[in-house]
Amino acid sequence: MNWLKAFAAGFLGTLVFHQGLLGLLYAAGVSPRAPFPMAPTEPLGIPQVVSLAFWGGVWAMALWPLLRRRTGGAGLAAWTIVGALGPSAVALFVVFPLKGLGMAGGWDPKIIVGALLLNAAWGLGTALFLRALKAR
Repeated sequence: MNWLKAFAAGFLGTLVFHQGLLGLLYAAGVSPRAPFPMAPTEPLGIPQVVSLAFWGGVWAMALWPLLRRRTGGAGLAAWTIVGALGPSAVALFVVFPLKGLGMAGGWDPKIIVGALLLNAAWGLGTALFLRALKAR
C-alpha cells in the first residue's frame, strides 16, 4: 500500500507543485512553456501532463525507499534536494539526448535552472503529499 501512496504523492506533486510553479513562471513571463500541456505523447497519444505526472509517480516510488525514514524539516529538505537533482540529471543528460535535444539543453542556464526549480517543487510537493497520506 505504501508503494501506491508514494506513486499517488509523486503524481499529485507533479500536477500541483511542478505544474503550479511552471504556471507561475509562465504567468511572470519567465518560462515560455505553459503548464498542463495536453499535446499527445508518442506512442500512446497520452496528454503530456498525464505522462509527466505518471513519471513523477514512478520517481516517487524509486526515491521513497531511500527517503522514507526522513522526517520533519530534514525530510522535506531531502525530498526537495534529491527531487531537484535526480530527475533533473536524468532529464538533462539522458532524456534530452534520447529525444535528439542537446545534452543539458545545450547547456542553457535557463533550462538547467528551470529543471532544478521545477523538480525541487515536485520533491517538496511529493513529501507533503506523502505526509498527508502518511506513507512510512
